[in-house]
Amino acid sequence: MAPNQRQRHFTTWKKEGKKLNERRLSKHEDATEFGLIFPSGDTAFKLLLSARFCSAIWSHITDCDETYNYWEPSHYLLYGNGQQTWEYSPDYALRSYTYLLMHIVPAKLYQYLREPNPIIIFYFIRCLLSMGCALSEVYFYKNVCKEFGIHIARLTLGFLILSSGMFISSAAFLPSSFSMYFSTAAIAAWYDHQYELAIFATAISSILGWPFAALLGLPIAIEMLFNKKQWLKFFKWVLTSAIVILIPVVWIDSVYFGKLVVAPLNIILYNVFTSHGPDLYGTEPFSYYFVNLFLNFNFVFLGALFAPFGLLLVWYLLPAKPRNRLCLPYYYSLSPLYLWIFIFFIQPHKEERFLFPIYPIICLAGAIFVDVLQKLYFFLRSKFYQPQGGSHYLQCTAHFTVLAIAISGSLGLSRSFALHKGYYAPMEIMIEVNKLASEKELPNDITINFCIGKEWHRFPNSFFFPTNNWKLRYLQSEFKGQLPQAFLNHENATSIIQSNFNNLNKEESSRYFNVDKCHFLLDFDNNIETKLEPNYSRQTSNFIVIKSSKFLDNSKSHPLFRAFYIPFLSAKYCKYGSYNLLQNIKLKPLFTKQKTNIP
Repeated sequence: MAPNQRQRHFTTWKKEGKKLNERRLSKHEDATEFGLIFPSGDTAFKLLLSARFCSAIWSHITDCDETYNYWEPSHYLLYGNGQQTWEYSPDYALRSYTYLLMHIVPAKLYQYLREPNPIIIFYFIRCLLSMGCALSEVYFYKNVCKEFGIHIARLTLGFLILSSGMFISSAAFLPSSFSMYFSTAAIAAWYDHQYELAIFATAISSILGWPFAALLGLPIAIEMLFNKKQWLKFFKWVLTSAIVILIPVVWIDSVYFGKLVVAPLNIILYNVFTSHGPDLYGTEPFSYYFVNLFLNFNFVFLGALFAPFGLLLVWYLLPAKPRNRLCLPYYYSLSPLYLWIFIFFIQPHKEERFLFPIYPIICLAGAIFVDVLQKLYFFLRSKFYQPQGGSHYLQCTAHFTVLAIAISGSLGLSRSFALHKGYYAPMEIMIEVNKLASEKELPNDITINFCIGKEWHRFPNSFFFPTNNWKLRYLQSEFKGQLPQAFLNHENATSIIQSNFNNLNKEESSRYFNVDKCHFLLDFDNNIETKLEPNYSRQTSNFIVIKSSKFLDNSKSHPLFRAFYIPFLSAKYCKYGSYNLLQNIKLKPLFTKQKTNIP
């Protein structure tokens, strides 16, 4: 670059930096002038990390896809056994081993250094996920401070920390959660005018995580191409991202599958360009996401829905100084949220995890709506009561901030506690299963068959087995879809095409195991049984209960009190069944040292 070109480049960079600093300074001056108290970045990170570690320890696995498509193949990569779904068959190759390896490599290093129990590896990975989520959130919080001001940022932070939606999604081993981390970082970088980072983070989110998350980067691309006219920068960083991210992903996956594989492309082709798409796995009514998001974000979600209308009303009624020209218009900065809602709400196949990528921006939009309510309240109050000179809307609406965080936070904590209390039993029982190796002397020279029937979708994962000679087996149940099967015990098992896989969710009878050969069985006793789903817990001549925990019986519980935990009332209106670990008493005794440990 010639000296005069370097000088012009430096001058331009200096001017842009000065404008950004002015924008940031004005926000902090507002905060100082009106005495706003807000957490620093370090404090925000500590608060977020504490909340996310709580998720890692106390949240249950809400989606069987997390178990069988991510935890099970990860267990295979680490320990040589685990369950394989049809998506990992080389015939279809919809899932990426690269995504798994990003989590397995640090776990493998930890395993090599410490040789911990597999369950410790499980929680170690969950804590890594929680830390990644907290880092993306604190970066988002800092840039919301710059783009929207301290007041909206601190509301957003409060909603992030206390919402049940973030409790569920933050530590989930799912590409949609991974995309939530990096899409949040991309949007935060966009707010900070760091377009290169925004493109790169979007590429990580969509290539390494979930390809549909690229939709959240569409407003960023439109601004760069049509508003900023930065065509060269855009295509330069798209190409750089493809070289740095996509090429290694294709290479690693091709090695594991034994053929050329572009997993992100395969999952798009299957879900969008097949005649059935994902609808084989069930469809839900249009109201499904409304109910789900209200449960996870309560009134914050309602505020996020109505935020655009509130902003229009404020713009029409209230004279206000124009926003800094470096700030994006409100409608555009929130466009990723409403674009995602428009596309996904109309899809017949709906799952809770599909909305994970927009959870943080829901909190932001909800915070903006609370700010709108404060401004409107101040406007109406000013019409009837003469405000004192120099009065500002934040000075007389502080109670709105407290009430918003208190109400949404209480409902969020209530929902999170209800989920833990009602649905944590499978995790609790499997933790007890893991203790069997230390409580009782188990043989290591035989295969221990651990069976699941109707509870196949609630089984956490094989990381809870105490030793590697425990094998997961399936009993026939009323479920008529396709179950996973074990990876082959072979050096190149990931590239071998197993028989009895299909991509139409058709039942495969080869999966079923003989109940008489089960050493242990996981069963839910809710006093309901069918021919294919007998109540094994009541077959006292065949099984004994060695561990038991309470599990919510949805059909017999009040919808409100099972959705939100309300002290004293939830216990009265909710009914529980027994989630049991059974031991087969007809097989040769497993334990050489027997302890009585029946609850």
